[in-house]
Amino acid sequence: MNLHHLLQQRAAAGRPVRVGLIGAGKFGSMFLSQVPTTPGLEVAVIGDLDPDRARAACRAVGWDEGRVAATAFVDSGVQACQRDGVEVVVEATGHPAAGIHHALAAIRAGKHVVMVNVEADVLAGPLLAEEARAAGVVYSMAYGDQPALTSELVDWARATGFRVVAAGKGTKYLPLYHTVTPDDVWSHYGLTPAEAKAGGMNAQMFNSFLDGTKSAIEMAAISNACDLAVPRDGLLFPPCGVDDLPHVLRPREAGGVLEQAGMVEVVSSLERDGRPVFRDLRWGVYVVLEAPNDYAAACFRQYGLKTDASGRYAAMYKPYHLIGLELGISVLSAALRNEPTGQTRAWNGDVASVAKRPLRAGEMLDGEGGYTVWGKVLPAAHSAAEGALPIGLAHKVKLLRDVPAGQVVRWADVEVADSEAVRIRREMERRFAPAPAKAAE
Repeated sequence: MNLHHLLQQRAAAGRPVRVGLIGAGKFGSMFLSQVPTTPGLEVAVIGDLDPDRARAACRAVGWDEGRVAATAFVDSGVQACQRDGVEVVVEATGHPAAGIHHALAAIRAGKHVVMVNVEADVLAGPLLAEEARAAGVVYSMAYGDQPALTSELVDWARATGFRVVAAGKGTKYLPLYHTVTPDDVWSHYGLTPAEAKAGGMNAQMFNSFLDGTKSAIEMAAISNACDLAVPRDGLLFPPCGVDDLPHVLRPREAGGVLEQAGMVEVVSSLERDGRPVFRDLRWGVYVVLEAPNDYAAACFRQYGLKTDASGRYAAMYKPYHLIGLELGISVLSAALRNEPTGQTRAWNGDVASVAKRPLRAGEMLDGEGGYTVWGKVLPAAHSAAEGALPIGLAHKVKLLRDVPAGQVVRWADVEVADSEAVRIRREMERRFAPAPAKAAE
């Protein structure tokens, strides 16, 4: 708890922490908005396909013209990675292939990497983290995003001697959302298409939040960072408020919904009939823990923790996450402590592409949040055995055969061109193939 003190020392010494940001979208803009009020932190270069848009984003979040003029704007993420004096590269494009390419470029340039791009991390994170360790730099999840915040709660629980029973986040979910497309997404957000367009909102991106894909990606990331299992047949999304976390998210043998202790899961802020859940956790993260002994269980009761009926399962949670506004924690942790704020360490969970509707040979898949597929988290051992096509590679690939609605799309079902992302993914599979025992039984 001394990041601010360490940063003050750097600022006083005239050695600010210098950052290269790749991608000046919403997450990147939120980070940029905090830079002027964080003395000792500087953004030296911003890489974006449209540098003028990036400059406009800086002005929109309150940068003065002096700060804009002192920052380099380039149209290449690799150039941002190679910029002299940059200590930490933030990859915030959201594009899996670009994220892999930029992470490798940053690592080769000796820069720490903060991977906002969870899509890239789930596609090849174990390999990227290993490459970073070999190069002596940090590869980190992005604080402010739910995987890093959940990983922090898991680490807290384990470091204090508790067994982690479940960990994850909340979201708005109904089963019908899996088939929603960009054409009908806005009605579920209470917006008209015109209102969404006026707000600069991307229908496919917001649909990935709704159709379950983003939840699957984030739970796979938490599973891989925290050595937790994923459900055998995908997330359950049980309706659950904060007071009921320890009751619902405990093993089935104890009366809960989990296949076993030590799993990731997402709780819904809606009952299955659409009614709102009481005291929902839609914007937050949680960890369910188990008392290791009777004394600890008694302490739960004495200090007011909500528990299940047995008194042995309790939960801690954070009700909100502030996305890019909190990203500085990751940047400073990497630069000043040489520590990640969560890091992929294994390949336990994977995200497979599932047909939203009957798909026909010759169709082109359009990836996360689109019209053709949604992402389903599976144990990596099961995904590998099935030859499931990862959601991160399901963009602009042609189907070779029909795929029924609800069925996993496999590598063998599509025509995949050779690319860096494909090669890195295949190498990751070879290096980190999980043992079957990692899957939830």
